Amino acid sequence: MTSALDFSPSISESLGDVTIFTAAGDAVQFKDLWDQNEGVAVVALLRHFGCPCSWELAATLKESKAKFDSAGVKLIAVGVGSPDKARVLAERLPFPMDSLYADPDRKAYNILGLYYGWGPTFFNPAIIVKMLSRFGALRKAVKNYTIKATPDDRSGVLQQGGMFVFKGKQLLYARKDKETSDHAPLDDILDVCCKVPVS
Repeated sequence: MTSALDFSPSISESLGDVTIFTAAGDAVQFKDLWDQNEGVAVVALLRHFGCPCSWELAATLKESKAKFDSAGVKLIAVGVGSPDKARVLAERLPFPMDSLYADPDRKAYNILGLYYGWGPTFFNPAIIVKMLSRFGALRKAVKNYTIKATPDDRSGVLQQGGMFVFKGKQLLYARKDKETSDHAPLDDILDVCCKVPVS
């Protein structure tokens, strides 16, 4: 299990300089997405925008957005692919575009050391078990799914995601997805967010 202690105390500064894109296509740096002094942010790195499991995670996050908002927590969902692929997910799922970002070059994923490759993507029996355990939620999330959200650079489909919670520059929670469909338990994320006093 990954924890915040597995990362350098300066990880937020390294991540802060990474440029990603809004779903509308505007460039933005991570450090400009939340208050770097006291703001609390949940940073969910999805796999790629064409992954059905990413749609399922995005749907779960969307259902919890009101809880994040009422706690003063900024929700930031990032996926692999271009902004136009992010818009496909945002429009068809639907998902709030003001919380969705694209990292076409996987820069944030690389800085955070998230898993990448054939093994964690396709060849782990745990993938099937986890997908079957959430079959109802997965089926509901992909009701309007389209493969057109898949990145043009197909190597992006091998990228795994992760979940991170920051308060300002301090990393409070970190979890790397070990394989496809290995999402952080949302209750853990809400627990961390609710325990953190928001200024």
